[in-house]
Formats: sequence, C-alpha cells, structure tokens
Amino acid sequence: MKAGKQIAGFTILAEIGRGAASKLFAVQDPKTKQVWALKHVIKKQPKDQRFLDQTETESEVGQKLDHPNIRKIYKLIRGKRMLKTVEMFLLMELIDGVSIEQYPVPTLDLVLDVWTQVADGLSHMHGCGFVHADMKPNNIILTDGGTAKIIDLGQSCPVGTVKERIQGTPDYIAPEQVHRREITEKTDIYNLGASIYWSITGQHIPTALPKGDSLLSGAQDDHLIERPVSPSELLSGTPELLSTLVLQCVEVDVGKRPDSMHDVVDMLRDIHEALTLHNRGLLVQGAEPRERACG
Repeated sequence: MKAGKQIAGFTILAEIGRGAASKLFAVQDPKTKQVWALKHVIKKQPKDQRFLDQTETESEVGQKLDHPNIRKIYKLIRGKRMLKTVEMFLLMELIDGVSIEQYPVPTLDLVLDVWTQVADGLSHMHGCGFVHADMKPNNIILTDGGTAKIIDLGQSCPVGTVKERIQGTPDYIAPEQVHRREITEKTDIYNLGASIYWSITGQHIPTALPKGDSLLSGAQDDHLIERPVSPSELLSGTPELLSTLVLQCVEVDVGKRPDSMHDVVDMLRDIHEALTLHNRGLLVQGAEPRERACG
C-alpha cells in the first residue's frame, strides 16, 4: 500500500518493514494526528494461522507491560470474513531507530549500556509473569537517543510454559527450547547471554539447534553441546567479569545460570561502571563506527 492510503482507519505515511506474513507501516490517526506503527498480518492459507496467533500473543502480552525499554502495544484490530478472522492490525509505538543486528554497536561501553537496558526490560517482563523467549540482536532497536527497545513479543509466553513445537532462533536458542521443556526466566537469560556474546565477538555460540539437518533431541544430549570460547579470548581487553557473566548465562545446565534477570542487570551495571573508569573506547569485533540510518 502506498503513502496516503487508508488502512484500518489510519493514514499510511510509509512502509517501514516486512515479515513472513506481515507488513509494518508508519501511520497517522487522521483525527488526532498521532503517529504510530501498525503491523498488518494477513492469513492467506491455513498454515498462516500461526502468524495470527503470534500477533494475538504479542498484543495480549504487550498490553500488560509498561517499561521504557519495551515497545508499547496499544490495540489489536481484527479483520473478519464470514465471521472468521483473516487479518489483524497491531497498533504499536513507532520507534525511530535500527536493529543492532543491522548496525552493531561499536564499543564495549555501548554494548554494556544497550544490553543493560535490555536486561532491565526483560526483568520487568519476568516480574509481570512473562518470558520473551526470542531475545536476539534483531529484536532490539536502538534509537538515535541511545534507548534500546525490545520488540517482537510473538513468541512470548507465561513463565513455565511448555511449548508444543520448537520456537526460537538457532544461534541464540536455549537447550530447554530445543528439547521442549519449561520456558522460564532463565531461558531469556540464556538468549540474552548468547546475544551479548555475538555483540562482543561477532560470533555465535554453539547451540542445541544446528543449522544443518541433524538435531540433538532429549535431555540426555545436553552434554554434547560444545562450550563456547571465552569472549576474552576472542577480544583482547574484554573484562574477565564480563566474559564470566556471559558464559554463566549460556550454561546448558539451567541451575548454573544467574538466579534472576535482576541479578544480571546488577552485574552488567557493575561491569559497565568499572569499564567506564578504565577504557571507554575499546572496539568490539565486527563492528566499526558508522553512520546510522533510521528505519
């Protein structure tokens, strides 16, 4: 749809993104002139029902959260045909920024700042009884003002959920997601640790979900997951406390991970404060300072 056209009662300003069965628009309310983001999800065939389900989940969870580092969700509009929902419109906060997967943050100082904000947002989610369950760099938007925003709550679920199928992103997925065990706060801790690891090193940790045809299945196979190389070995100057924290977050054994996301926030803040006093300009792997475009 082109700019100026109407969709769900809003005026399209621009298309700003696309997904497997969705489009994301910047829109304006013609009466109040308020600007929003509007996700339009269409069910074209029966298998697309999962995209509608994820949109409904994102709405239900998002409207129960209120944190500056989580994208605000305002309203879900259903489009029906023959009494059946065939499309959905999700009205959300419009964020002027870019994914940190597209534009990696260039210094350890900024890495710590961004992921501390993210961990604080996740801690809020956990306090409300939910797990994000798909934390990764592509689901973090960084604004020009330096605010990190968690997006895409489509795979979120109540703490303790056991999902019927494997959901997650292979490079960041926790073993319990692959083996379809309970999804808990520590699942987000694992996903977060894997994301911080990538932000520091430019590399992904080994996970229980290879990209090839094979798949480790069952709790008895956890010990076969390769342990990642310490970030401090891959990037000289990485604080040992940060390397230790990241490796603790991605422990295969859930019991060896930090007790809570709140604890992770506190540790990240302490490490950040120490690093600020030591060296603010250490570059991370695979991330050079660059001019950022808005998306």
